[in-house]
Amino acid sequence: MKKKRVIPILLLKDNWLVQSKLFSEYKKIGDPIAGVKRFSEWDADELIYLNITRKHEMLLDRSDTNNFSFNSIDEALVEISKVSSMPITIGGGIKSLEDIEVKLANGADKISLNSEAIRNPQFVRAASKEFGKSCIVISIDYLNSGKNAKIWNRDISDFKFPDLVDWCREAENLGAGEILINSVNRDGMKTGYDYDIVDSLSNMLEIPLVACGGAGSWEDMRKVLSETRADGVAAANIFHFQDQSIYYARDYLYSRGANVRPPSLTKLR
Repeated sequence: MKKKRVIPILLLKDNWLVQSKLFSEYKKIGDPIAGVKRFSEWDADELIYLNITRKHEMLLDRSDTNNFSFNSIDEALVEISKVSSMPITIGGGIKSLEDIEVKLANGADKISLNSEAIRNPQFVRAASKEFGKSCIVISIDYLNSGKNAKIWNRDISDFKFPDLVDWCREAENLGAGEILINSVNRDGMKTGYDYDIVDSLSNMLEIPLVACGGAGSWEDMRKVLSETRADGVAAANIFHFQDQSIYYARDYLYSRGANVRPPSLTKLR
């Protein structure tokens, strides 16, 4: 049986890794390369690396440290790939097939599409046809009002905010190989995942679904992996402030019967 995945997310904003809360508060937490190296050494199943810098170019304000500064996510990706032993999904600001080609050439294994997929759904079809279905991840941020769940996107002012279920179905039909859903309401709140939504979508979709948003404990992850058909669980903040956090997460999950790889540590060469 295919193992379910435990996936850390790193958010890059203006050359800093940041911690996010409700998609509106960002706290600088460290170096954009060191985090990748740690997660590789702790044997993460894969990594999702999202560039949330709002401007076209990153701010080169890291002269106070000896760490890397990057002019673009592509430049960062080259260095990230050097210290990573895990598959990398890269996202943020991807608008063309050429953008995808460059990122794959620079070390990405999968591409996460969000805003451009909403603006131009046929871009998903073209990307899937050009690079293969397994390469294309549709990242979906959503707000759950309790009555319904609607797509949320801060970059598209004239967006009609379609229903979450409808957009997931369309993305799958357009050729997406995987869907990553992220609850805006729960981002950084440590209140647990949106289990009902995860359960519903994972039963509906034929392609893999990865859940994100709200992880406050390893038990929150176990509930998703053991009680829904989700293929993986992703999180950002919970992994940042404990040494060997990926190891301890998988140790907890594995010991409680979740269908994950046994915990291990990897030493990079």
